[in-house]
Amino acid sequence: MARYLELSMDIFRYKKDIRKKIESFKPGTTIGFVPTMGALHKGHLSLIECSVKQDDVTIVSIFVNPAQFNDKNDFKNYPKTLDTDLKVLSNAKCDIVFVPSENEMYDKPDHRIFDFGNLGKVMEGKYRPGHFSGVAKIVTRLFDVINPHKAYFGLKDFQQFAIIKKLTEDLKLPVNIIPCPTVRENDGLAMSSRNSLLSAEERKHAALIYSTLFQAKKDSRKYTVGNIKKNVSNTLNEDPYITVEYFEIVNASNLAPVQSWNEPSVKVGCIAAKVGNVRLIDNINFNS
Repeated sequence: MARYLELSMDIFRYKKDIRKKIESFKPGTTIGFVPTMGALHKGHLSLIECSVKQDDVTIVSIFVNPAQFNDKNDFKNYPKTLDTDLKVLSNAKCDIVFVPSENEMYDKPDHRIFDFGNLGKVMEGKYRPGHFSGVAKIVTRLFDVINPHKAYFGLKDFQQFAIIKKLTEDLKLPVNIIPCPTVRENDGLAMSSRNSLLSAEERKHAALIYSTLFQAKKDSRKYTVGNIKKNVSNTLNEDPYITVEYFEIVNASNLAPVQSWNEPSVKVGCIAAKVGNVRLIDNINFNS
């Protein structure tokens, strides 16, 4: 175990040490878990706040997982701000932080292949092959170490949330997966660790992503699904800073593409777009 300066929480680097700490808890102690890749922002803090309110102990992990990056440059450039993150967590009333190394989390080769059916083949699964298998590898390993009662995930990564729900159901893991609303900047941009990689000018243009989604939701009362998809892509691609990778309107329960607003399902519009060289994702619920 390590303590940093006067931080009011325990910080562990090794699985054996954090397991020993968890085993020392009194019977009945509830554990809330927030897995992160660091570069923390208010979105992460909203997850931690939910756990602090609902659980006896809140544990946060910080680990940039190489297994979920299919672009080596994306992994290399992912922001790393550990010292700042630890101060933020201390102020957020986090109880325990787990900051393992790559060798600690992948001390043995992990050759598992996860098949999530259609959930893992569309959108992010199509454009980032192997991404969700990498997510599943680290999430299951972290769950094995922490043994949480609840785990908190933001709905900005809507497809990831659906994948993790299915993962826990398929493996019958005793973890309650809690969805938390997307936290946004004043101009609507979804908070993301990648936002820090945007230049000042790119940051201004990035706000167009959510404003376009919001307009699409209003327009859904008068346009078809197909027209809305075209309008969103065309509007964003007209901006010289933005390139749309995909925009799909899907059934929230199975991520199947929606053909008509009359279909009896919750409909979510999911987007991935590059602003400059920074890839951002977002979504909007057409039913809420």
